[in-house]
Amino acid sequence: MAPSPALRLSVVVPVYNERFTLATVVEQVLRQEGKPGIASIQMVIVDDGSTDGSREILAGLAARHPQIVPVFHERNQGKAGAIRTGIERADGEVILFQDADLEYDPNDYPRLIQPIAEGHADVVFGSRYLGADYRRILPFWHSFMNWGLTSLSNMLTDLHLTDMETCYKMFRAPILKSIPLRSSGFGLEPEITAKVAKRNLRIFEVPISYRGRSYDEGKKITWKDGCWALFYMLKYWLIDDCYREPHGDALHLVRLAPRFSGWLADLIRPFLGNRILEIGAGIGNLTARFLPRDSYLATDTEDHYLATLQSRFGQDGRAHVFRLDLAAPIDLAALGPRPDTIVCLRGLERLDDDRPALAGLFEALAPGGSLILLVPQGPHLFGSLDEAVPHRRRYTREEIRTKLGETGFVLERLDDFNRPGVFGWWLYGKVWRATTLDRLPMKIFEHLVWLFRRIDRFLPWPGLSLIAVARKPPTSPGT
Repeated sequence: MAPSPALRLSVVVPVYNERFTLATVVEQVLRQEGKPGIASIQMVIVDDGSTDGSREILAGLAARHPQIVPVFHERNQGKAGAIRTGIERADGEVILFQDADLEYDPNDYPRLIQPIAEGHADVVFGSRYLGADYRRILPFWHSFMNWGLTSLSNMLTDLHLTDMETCYKMFRAPILKSIPLRSSGFGLEPEITAKVAKRNLRIFEVPISYRGRSYDEGKKITWKDGCWALFYMLKYWLIDDCYREPHGDALHLVRLAPRFSGWLADLIRPFLGNRILEIGAGIGNLTARFLPRDSYLATDTEDHYLATLQSRFGQDGRAHVFRLDLAAPIDLAALGPRPDTIVCLRGLERLDDDRPALAGLFEALAPGGSLILLVPQGPHLFGSLDEAVPHRRRYTREEIRTKLGETGFVLERLDDFNRPGVFGWWLYGKVWRATTLDRLPMKIFEHLVWLFRRIDRFLPWPGLSLIAVARKPPTSPGT
């Protein structure tokens, strides 16, 4: 068996008045460089407004060790604030959180990084309660509170963790950088656990050693932090806020809705072949519903979506993940055998000129293959939500029929979709001039999908979108 690849590890260390342990922690972390799975180490140490001399110690350590990136907060922003700053400065392929005290042992790094280096995991939690070399015995009620918070988190996230509150959480860097962190203080642990669960990431636990401090020795967490942890658990159980959206994409919330995705997938599935190219796959909600296939190419243009697709489907070979932009010519050689089905549910409406993109899809498709399009319908609905996405247009039935015909496609079906969504889009985009959909109404919509999918075809007005199924003739010029 070939050895696992070694990765660059960024260690984010929040510091607040830790002058007695900081230098020792730095020494222990840097000692892990070159160990199995670790090619090099970057330490991003964030002093969070210390007043005990930690800032001066950090400056001296950074002068001696080029691996250290020192960051100084002028005022205390809490552990979560320091972690956020550290993540922004991290440049490694993998990111790990490390406290500046001596409770957690950096000698566990090779054990933590192994599932990621081998391609099995996106996130690794270091558990203090699985079998380890050693674990200091701490007060019962502290351990009981930890167990209670972990159990409640498990019930809300449907995970089976043994230690949600652990400091040692290791991530593939592109995935962590795409997760928005909103909480303060010790709310970081339940927040980040809820979000990795909602993103269906591959989470592993490995046992770690633990030298916990007593309260007499300076431990800071109290029952108040447990109450805040409970608050954040409930908050992020109710709210879907799992992705950073650099472009303010109003349709991002729709892509997080599994019931809505299931409705759309059930309508499309009868027209799929066995060699599929999916354009704009996003987080892979539809990809997961269409697999397995003889060949599946999942594409997007956003780095964090590509990283999510790769982690969900690319690691085990179920799908080939690559970047594809409808605005650029399609690299036919990268497709391999031409797909017999192209699924394009996002992107055509964003182009200034969609005709070259349709021509490219026609060329990429195997003769006799099908193109399945989802496009927004109704120019009269064009408003601030469309501008924020940004959409260049909303289509009419005649427009999509004409453009497909001009490209060479034979239109076989053109169906209205999501009539119940028309009122909400009109209200937010035309009346309120909003630039994004609120999470709560989207959550309500998601829970009512079971009803909407049953009444959709009986409603008398056009749908919010059109689903077009078009076929490339079996014999086309140049094929």
